[in-house]
Amino acid sequence: MKKIFSFMAAAMLTTAATAQETYDNAPLAQKDLNGTARYVGMGGAMEALGADISTMGTNPAGIGMFRRSVINGSFGFSSQSDAEEFNGADKTKMSFDQAGFVYSMRSGRSSFVNFGFTYNKSRNFNQILTAAGRLNGASQNKLSGMKNYNGIYKLHSNKDGKLSSPDVACSQLDYLYSNVILGDGNSILVDKDGNMIGDNTDGFLIRKDGTSPTFYNATDYSFGRESSGYIGEYNFNISGNSNDRFYWGLTFGLYDVHYDATTRYTENLVDGSNSIGSVTLNDRRKITGSGFDVKAGIIFRPVEESPFRVGLYVHTPTWYDLTSKNYTRLDNNLKKNQDDPSQSYGAYDYGDINEAYDFKFYTPWRFGASIGHTVGNYLALGATYEYADYSTSDIRINDGGTIDYWGNYYDESHSDEAMKQNIKQSLKGVHTLKLGMEFKPERNWAVRLGYNYVSPMYNTEGLKDGTIDSYGTYYSSTTDYTNWKATNRITAGVGYSCRNWTIDLAYQYSQTDGDFYPFRGYVDNEKKEYNNVCDAVKVSNKRNQLLLTLGYKF
Repeated sequence: MKKIFSFMAAAMLTTAATAQETYDNAPLAQKDLNGTARYVGMGGAMEALGADISTMGTNPAGIGMFRRSVINGSFGFSSQSDAEEFNGADKTKMSFDQAGFVYSMRSGRSSFVNFGFTYNKSRNFNQILTAAGRLNGASQNKLSGMKNYNGIYKLHSNKDGKLSSPDVACSQLDYLYSNVILGDGNSILVDKDGNMIGDNTDGFLIRKDGTSPTFYNATDYSFGRESSGYIGEYNFNISGNSNDRFYWGLTFGLYDVHYDATTRYTENLVDGSNSIGSVTLNDRRKITGSGFDVKAGIIFRPVEESPFRVGLYVHTPTWYDLTSKNYTRLDNNLKKNQDDPSQSYGAYDYGDINEAYDFKFYTPWRFGASIGHTVGNYLALGATYEYADYSTSDIRINDGGTIDYWGNYYDESHSDEAMKQNIKQSLKGVHTLKLGMEFKPERNWAVRLGYNYVSPMYNTEGLKDGTIDSYGTYYSSTTDYTNWKATNRITAGVGYSCRNWTIDLAYQYSQTDGDFYPFRGYVDNEKKEYNNVCDAVKVSNKRNQLLLTLGYKF
């Protein structure tokens, strides 16, 4: 008969406060290069050139350059070329990427006021990430066991024999390991003086010999994650053109978040030099929610006789209200001995846990500058620089709400200051450079090229720190993290126009390399056998996108 440990995380710690961990939130903050095929084909370097619907979400003043109304839509395929098979996930998926319109109205002899709307898939979460490596004595359960041994969180035994903790630094995964693997017949619960304790008294798990912490070393691991979903961006724009010299624009953006990830992590464990089997962690996490921001920009021609133009723009933070749900299961595949329980490992055959909680996440301000120039009606050149400091991102704890004198309800929250320090240590400012050109060999044909460089968002020394006294730690159900490096994108495209119709095709290749860690490592200053060091594994995300846009001018 299987022994099952099932626990509702909400029962661990009674609180209304909720938050999220740095590395779980970071992917929500950045945007992909996406939009119309013309915009993508030119590497997105159109924030000064304008007259493309996609600039509604970057420099809103670009919409002020329209002199005719337009409607278009974009769809295509995205493929991860370097992905290994995992969980039956498809490497190539079809995607509906953009749809929008601009309604242009003349307000003077050389002036226009324009209104526009566009939907844009600003973030595509489709990715397969796999890794494997040697651990040489480090392990995930060792991380949990040493956190308890060093007093980062305490444990106590309830009347039903299950272990629990009053400390927010004890994560969902720590609970599972403590109950399913570490709290077996080979360990005891003691107080700070090493004395055995009874129910509901906070203490520490140690081996029965009474001198060492409880954990099992691992020889190697395998990891796989399949993520899917997107962030949809809905932009509403008003913009204008004053005498074909000065252009302005304002965009209000709404966002909806759909993130879904399935993770499987397996370690092969040893007791001393003897192999004792494996443990497998399966985790399913979904993040959904909504957000909004405001974007403003201008474009101007410094010299009236010259087509050279300069664009400047700014984006407020995106203020997200999010809900995260997870179901996590830890399977114990270690040796069992029904006749001699002392020769068995682990207290339960498996344990599972689930949680759902709300939190807020605010992205950083974003600033951009762009230049553009045209030569006749056959050549357009553009360059854009953008900066956003992701170390200023804000993870906020929900405190509930209040009702004012007039009966209006308001949500209240405050910054998770402990996790915010981890954000400052792990994330940094990102510089984005976009270059693009369009050449028309004939009136109806256009050829485009583009390039992007996006500097790393993660510090090389950044880590997913499970010792932080934060609700973000408490609700965490995985320990892995990846410090992704710079992103390079190369784009190309062609376009054809016939009367009022346009058709554009673009190709984008992007590559981001990174260092993957199954968990944070550390070195113990007292005993080297307590060290828990895992080396980074090189991973990459290589993506190919084919995008088609159909448009009509009227």
